[in-house]
Amino acid sequence: MMNKLEFYYDCSSPWTYLAFEQVCRLGDALEISWKPILVGGIFNSINPSVYAARENPIQAKLNYAQKDLQDWAKALNVQIGSPSVFPVNSAKAMRGAFVAAEESKLVMYSRLIFKAYWEDDEDISQLPILKSVVEALQLNWEDFATKIESPRYKGLLRQNTDELIDRGGFGSPTYFLNGSDMFFGNDRIDLMLKKIL
Repeated sequence: MMNKLEFYYDCSSPWTYLAFEQVCRLGDALEISWKPILVGGIFNSINPSVYAARENPIQAKLNYAQKDLQDWAKALNVQIGSPSVFPVNSAKAMRGAFVAAEESKLVMYSRLIFKAYWEDDEDISQLPILKSVVEALQLNWEDFATKIESPRYKGLLRQNTDELIDRGGFGSPTYFLNGSDMFFGNDRIDLMLKKIL
C-alpha cells in the first residue's frame, strides 16, 4: 500500500521552501496531500515565541541560522535571498493555492510563489505579483482574484491552519506520515524517509 504524506506549508518560510523542493523530488515514493496554511495564524494562536525571538534575537544563533540556511540552499540547488519585506502577509498567496489546485497546478503555483518571494525579492502580498504568477500558469486572473477574497477560500485556509493546530502542529513545514507520525522542519525529511524506504 502506498505511503501517504500530508504536507502543511506556507510559502513565507524559507525552510518550507527547502522542504517543499525535497518532497517534490521524491517522485512516486509517496502519495502527497498538499495542505496550504497560514503560519502567522499559528504563531498568533499558539506559538507567539516566534515573535519574541524576532524582537530580541540571539545574534550568534541568528548568524548560524543564516549560514545553515545557505548551506541547505546550496545543497538543494535552490536560491534563497533576504526579502525586502519580511515577514510577509502570505494570506492571499496561500488562498491562491486552493484555486491553483482546482486546475491541478498547485505544485507549479507554489513553486512560483516560493521563487518570487525567496529568489526574486517580490512582495507576494501584492496583487500585481500574484497576477504575474497566475498568468504564467495560464490561469484566469479575474476568477483567481475574486476567489481569493471570497469567504469560501478564506475558510479553506483557516480550516487547514486550525486542523494543523488541532493535530499538534506549531509551524511550517509540518508533515504527517501515514496519518499520525508528525515531523517538523526541513531537516527531518531524511528521518521520515528512513521509516518507509
